[in-house]
Amino acid sequence: MNTTEKMNVGVIGCGQISSIYLEAPRTFDILNIAACADLDMERARAQAQRFAIPKACSVEELLADPEIDVILNLTIPNVHAEVGIAALEAGKSVYSEKPLAIDRLQGQKFLHMAHQKQLRVGCAPDTFLGGGIQTCLQLIQEGQIGEPIAATAFMLGHGPESWHPDPYFFYQPGAGPMFDMGPYYLTALIALIGPVRRISGTTRITFSERTITSQARYGTKITVNTPTHVTGLMDFASGAIGTIITSFDVWHHHLPRIEIYGTEGTLSVPDPNTFGGPVSLRSAQEKEWRDIPLTHDYTKNSRGIGLADMAYAMRSGTPHRASGAMAFHVLDIMQTIHESSQEGRHIELSSTCDKPAPLQPGLHPWGA
Repeated sequence: MNTTEKMNVGVIGCGQISSIYLEAPRTFDILNIAACADLDMERARAQAQRFAIPKACSVEELLADPEIDVILNLTIPNVHAEVGIAALEAGKSVYSEKPLAIDRLQGQKFLHMAHQKQLRVGCAPDTFLGGGIQTCLQLIQEGQIGEPIAATAFMLGHGPESWHPDPYFFYQPGAGPMFDMGPYYLTALIALIGPVRRISGTTRITFSERTITSQARYGTKITVNTPTHVTGLMDFASGAIGTIITSFDVWHHHLPRIEIYGTEGTLSVPDPNTFGGPVSLRSAQEKEWRDIPLTHDYTKNSRGIGLADMAYAMRSGTPHRASGAMAFHVLDIMQTIHESSQEGRHIELSSTCDKPAPLQPGLHPWGA
């Protein structure tokens, strides 16, 4: 089998995030965007023209196209699973924007059908495959901080209503700061430390109503229907302990993005919503932090690297890294944090996943 033969990709959802994905074939030769679809046909046609995509069509036409190998699902979160399942039913593998689904039952149905059909499911975020976090992974593997014993992750701000053109969905079930941004932080932690076995969480809604101040819907009120300050404690299967806080309720802070604490030192991990650095390290004996040169490529905005990795894996018959199983484990962690807060108890997770294999350094880590 030719492991570098192009993979025909059909895009469903031509909104704001689609542009960076539609640039991916310039970086990853294995990808060919063959068609795009959207409920708004004008939007689909505009993206097809802008990125020289051969066909803009309806969702139904795209799913029926026998030339399409993989569906890139860039729809809104509450239909990720629905669209993904429809793609699987049409005999196509799926790579989805995060989250995999908005609840555990949807996610289970999605992955069960993929298993039945013997098709692939991949899911964002793929930022953990960027040069920043891959450098951190190599440092941990080299023993630079000893055994990881704990981690912290913080994503704190005051919500998207000041800049997003239509921020309503951020404040509804299946969104909020944890479901919106948590996947970046949790995926990075799993890539660096491994899966989680037990959760404790606490949550709150601080402001019951939000006012949009971005121009498109300036002054519109949003009723908040999901927690907006979410704290989780995680017991990793490795024995490490993690703390994550995601919030739309905080005006200012001095906290880091992610830090990993080891028996021999501390590692400062870059923003997991980006692909590059900075990476810094301080061993037990050092008096100052030390900036670490990145060991891996893909340090610019490389969204689509997870899709490309899945395409190479499909051609070679190997596991892909941004897997459906890891995305489901992330979903399970997020939902369980909320459930733990509601129930007032620790909860053992029923899901797990493999720690994704590291990428090899270099511009062609797949050997292409």
